[in-house]
Amino acid sequence: MYTPHLEALMKTTTRTPAQAEHQLTHVADRFDHWRQTRTTPAEPIPPYLWEQAIALTTTFSITRVATRLRVSGEELKQRCASHHAARSAPASPVALGFVDMPAAPVWPLPTSAIEMELQRPDGARLRIAAHEAQLPLTALVRTFLETPA
Repeated sequence: MYTPHLEALMKTTTRTPAQAEHQLTHVADRFDHWRQTRTTPAEPIPPYLWEQAIALTTTFSITRVATRLRVSGEELKQRCASHHAARSAPASPVALGFVDMPAAPVWPLPTSAIEMELQRPDGARLRIAAHEAQLPLTALVRTFLETPA
């Protein structure tokens, strides 16, 4: 059972504590529902539930997620490690490139300024502070977000 809405919500980097708690409760409810409807007690937890549990560890500690979802903390830790290892190992070598940035005049500085900070799920951060309002931000942000670690 795939839930695109939940996946999109979990990929959001700026969540309020209330939103994060709501996500944790929602996933815990899904685990409880699966436990009540599974065919046998030995049935393994479905991959889609593990993926949601792993996604929660970007906001909460592994211990907190494991306790709330009533799963083995050690198994969740191992699944997180293998998930992150699979994401960090590119299938093929990726050629990194540069985004050409036009030089801004030194004087006078424009009155408008841009400041932004981005963070990818792998922890990489990009901070931009510029006085030029016409920077090619779309290309720069897309390159940062699409480039694997």
